[in-house]
Amino acid sequence: MSLLSQPEAFQHALAAWYTTAQRPLPWRTEPSLYRTVVSELMAQQTQIKTMLPYFERWMQRFPDFKALAAAPGEDVLKHWEGLGYYSRARNLHKLAQTYVALETKPTTAKEWQALPGIGPYTSAAISSIAHNYPAAVVDGNVVRLLARLTNDARGFKNNGEAVKAFTPTADTVLNPKTPGDHNQAMMELGATICQKSNPLCTVCPVVQFCAAAAQGTAETIPNIQRKATEQVEIDRLWIVHDDKLLLHRIPEDAKQLAGQYELPSSCHFQQTFKLGKPLATKSRSITNKRIKETIYPLKPQQSSPKSHASNLYWISLEEIDNITLSGPHRRWIKELLSMSHS
Repeated sequence: MSLLSQPEAFQHALAAWYTTAQRPLPWRTEPSLYRTVVSELMAQQTQIKTMLPYFERWMQRFPDFKALAAAPGEDVLKHWEGLGYYSRARNLHKLAQTYVALETKPTTAKEWQALPGIGPYTSAAISSIAHNYPAAVVDGNVVRLLARLTNDARGFKNNGEAVKAFTPTADTVLNPKTPGDHNQAMMELGATICQKSNPLCTVCPVVQFCAAAAQGTAETIPNIQRKATEQVEIDRLWIVHDDKLLLHRIPEDAKQLAGQYELPSSCHFQQTFKLGKPLATKSRSITNKRIKETIYPLKPQQSSPKSHASNLYWISLEEIDNITLSGPHRRWIKELLSMSHS
């Protein structure tokens, strides 16, 4: 049974599955426009299970657009801390401020896309789920699902190219009567059944429409090139004096982690150090970078900040919980402090 020749039969099978199989996520059990907007921006580049506690905490502090719009930027970033890709938090803050100020509120995908941080995917998701506007959502899950359903083994340079290629197919199979539920069902199916590896074809509710399942090619599709992994090594310094820790604040105009604190690296100082035994060696990933960070202890008198490094600050150990640290560095600092007190 072909997907494109029987779109209504596909829609029916998908809807029937979603009605009973959907996860009881908080923005579904208590739906609202604001909760839809927050969940969509939080879910970008973050797994649902990871973001759930952040979503609940966010809703307690910023229950609606007005509360978020009125909040200080530092407070917004603090409540996002640990989710990464902090430009999403800044965009969500700007979006709330813009939305509150608008006399005519957006309802269509095009109108939503005019707001800060809202691209084609997010505008389609918000407008379809919150306003029943017929716009098809195309994210990584939907690309994978459509590529397998149509057995499309074309090679794509990146995810953006694949999204553009499959958008017409997504538009064709969209259920115009219930676009919000249809879009959520497509994403849910991709996330829970049509997984990247080991797709669960035997329990898939639309397997009868899947050309890749019929040909046994599902695991090789879609064919999207990934950026080569870049290995990076950084020496970090642990400098404590009078119950204060020296930290580096990343500039506000930085592309990543803007405005957040981290342990300083050796490049923030005038001299080169003879570094002894490290306190710890840690790893983290940012986009396609795999970063190895080695943390060395250093006495305060050994360190002379570069003259332009005014973004180095002595932070009281009691204040560590109140500043916005990058997620990994907060974990590492807590661990090192607990080691020093044990």
